[in-house]
Amino acid sequence: MMGMIRIESCGRTDVGMRRSNNEDTFVSSPELGLLALADGMGGAASGEVASGIFADTVLELLSNGSPPTGEEAEDLVRKTFLLANQRIRELAARERSHKDMGCTGEVVVFTADGYVLGHVGDSRIYLFREDRLRQVTKDHSFVQEQVDQGMLTLEQARVHAYRHMILRAVGIHDSVAVDLISGKAYPGDLFLLCSDGLTDMVEDSLIEETLASDLSLEARADRLVRTACDAGGHDNVTVVLGLVLQTG
Repeated sequence: MMGMIRIESCGRTDVGMRRSNNEDTFVSSPELGLLALADGMGGAASGEVASGIFADTVLELLSNGSPPTGEEAEDLVRKTFLLANQRIRELAARERSHKDMGCTGEVVVFTADGYVLGHVGDSRIYLFREDRLRQVTKDHSFVQEQVDQGMLTLEQARVHAYRHMILRAVGIHDSVAVDLISGKAYPGDLFLLCSDGLTDMVEDSLIEETLASDLSLEARADRLVRTACDAGGHDNVTVVLGLVLQTG
């Protein structure tokens, strides 16, 4: 049996201050070395249907118990996104009330000595390592594309009228392109998965400060959610934290 990375994890979600329903879903499964998050979109309550399908598919495909190798994990993560995409499309085609629903998707799977993550949309995955916060994923959004082209500054992008226009989502088109990123994991690494309900409201520097605190993992997650709500809570706020305790 190969060594398994041991993690501690927790998730917190809040409807926020302005929404009546919560379309975010998360998975925090330390025993499986599995973290996931989805932010649903679509009319009425369809967003939460889409994000729920994504979370269910993640648990179904990635919970076989033995830590996959890096290659196997990449394959499984890609398959998870494709299958969730297909299931959301099929349900939307069957039921008119679910037409045009979709979701963002974030997954982190820990392998024997590292991690593989999958990313679609504008939810984010950060890595807090050696007291530095780094955004690992890149938003699939209109404003991010404008920033990349030098048309907008990061400050302008934060308040831009089209900042919620995303260019990729799970369930919107027949196929979905998934960003796959892998790396080595080290004891003390702290992964943060979050919906834009956090990052729209809370600056990275404040997120970094919270993650650097001596609070328990749960208390840090609570504080991030509360900070976003106190800042206005314009959207559902969801965070998942995964702390690497030991490797191999």
